[in-house]
Amino acid sequence: MSTLVNIVLPVFLVIGLGYLVRWRKLLSDEAFDGLMKFAQSIAIPCLLFLAIARLDLSAEFDLSLLGSFYTGALAGFIAGLLGARLLFGRPWPDAVAFGFVSLFSNTLLLGLPITERAFGQNALAGNYAIISLHAPFCYAIGITAMEIARASGAGWKDTLRQIIRSMTRNMLVLAIAAGFVVNLLHVALPDVLVQALNLLGRAALPTALFALGGVLYLYRPEGDLRIVSYLCFVSLVMHPTITWVLGRSFGLDVDQFRSAVVTAACAPGINAYIFSNIYGVGKRVAATTVLVATGLSILTVWGWLALLGAPGG
Repeated sequence: MSTLVNIVLPVFLVIGLGYLVRWRKLLSDEAFDGLMKFAQSIAIPCLLFLAIARLDLSAEFDLSLLGSFYTGALAGFIAGLLGARLLFGRPWPDAVAFGFVSLFSNTLLLGLPITERAFGQNALAGNYAIISLHAPFCYAIGITAMEIARASGAGWKDTLRQIIRSMTRNMLVLAIAAGFVVNLLHVALPDVLVQALNLLGRAALPTALFALGGVLYLYRPEGDLRIVSYLCFVSLVMHPTITWVLGRSFGLDVDQFRSAVVTAACAPGINAYIFSNIYGVGKRVAATTVLVATGLSILTVWGWLALLGAPGG
């Protein structure tokens, strides 16, 4: 339990600082908007580009592993999408944003450190295999669904054209694609460029979390608590349960199984809010769900680790 607190608590402190700064009006709304745009358009793309460029794509790149995790993720997206629409009567664009919340697990900020601390550095190969496809998979589904939802009766050619246009203009998608090109072609990047990208990449997560704190001041967790609770259940219980069942069925080895389940059990990541912010829909629910689910994951991830036989779990 103390290990999980040490992992999650710093996230809350950064978010809380952003909330406090906005509450005390030390920075304006425009400043927080600028910070979030910097994070989602510059810093996070740099982080993702370097991460993908450096990954050993052949390590544990197993279809059974990926199928176990991503089938659960896709089921979470569908559950979030249809639940928001059919159970809570939200418009389709909002429903897509909420589906994205239950799709995008925090594989990097929570998944890696939890797996490493619970099972050791040598157990991370499966995590890296999942992460290498995570953002492209999630953004491809999210952007495609959002463009279809906003097409308003446009023909399939116009919708497809808009999907391609959106994908090719999304800095996160472009950064990931560039990372794969560099990785697969073994392109040697100049050290000075790597150092510069590293500097920007290190600013990505703290900047995004701090900006999220300011956003939470504007979109405080009041109202919409039923759908927030629903999305938390889908993210923290449904996704890892499906991954667990499929992982057992596919016969994953111990390390792969642990990586898949722990990663699936993580709360929605900051990109869940970033996606809503890009399209300007469902921002309050997305921001609140990230905050609430991260807090709840202290207990839920502890439970999953206990089931996985983690030392001290």
